[in-house]
Amino acid sequence: MEKDKLKIFNEIYSTYYQKCFLFAKSYVHHVESAEDFASEAMLKLWENMNTADDVLNIQAFLFTVVKNKSLNYLRHEQMKFEVYESLFDASQRELELRISTLESCDPNILFSEEVRSIFEQTLASLSEQTRRIFNMSRVEDKSSKEIAQLLGLTVKGVDYHISKVLRMLRINLKDYIPSLLFLLSW
Repeated sequence: MEKDKLKIFNEIYSTYYQKCFLFAKSYVHHVESAEDFASEAMLKLWENMNTADDVLNIQAFLFTVVKNKSLNYLRHEQMKFEVYESLFDASQRELELRISTLESCDPNILFSEEVRSIFEQTLASLSEQTRRIFNMSRVEDKSSKEIAQLLGLTVKGVDYHISKVLRMLRINLKDYIPSLLFLLSW
């Protein structure tokens, strides 16, 4: 009985494996996946050979298995494509924003006397300690930790003074281009 089953299966395999493979490959365009799908269809048929009466049309059975495997594969590929496309779109928008910001950047405005005057007035309106901390951070390029150690403050206290200056500058220079804010946040 087992020999007969194996003989029948071998005949089916030699008749239909290549057809199943070509059917899958024509849709998925991926050789290894098409081979896997054809093999899985054959395995599923082998598992159902005991109930051979249930498999009336072997070719339809095999092609249904391959079709379903191929559909799952293509749906997965479509989902991957949509995710990549979404990521690409977000990157593209961010790149366009950076290009437009840079195109609108006018160094003459950034370093004009008016901007410099607003900057100096803003600093003058703050306490001596806040100005000193900001100067150490931005001009002397000291870290918050270094400034805290030199002045006997906490790092959070230093960060508070720096953010206070940046907040005031953002308010007072709000009419100027975003590039200036970018330069100040360094």
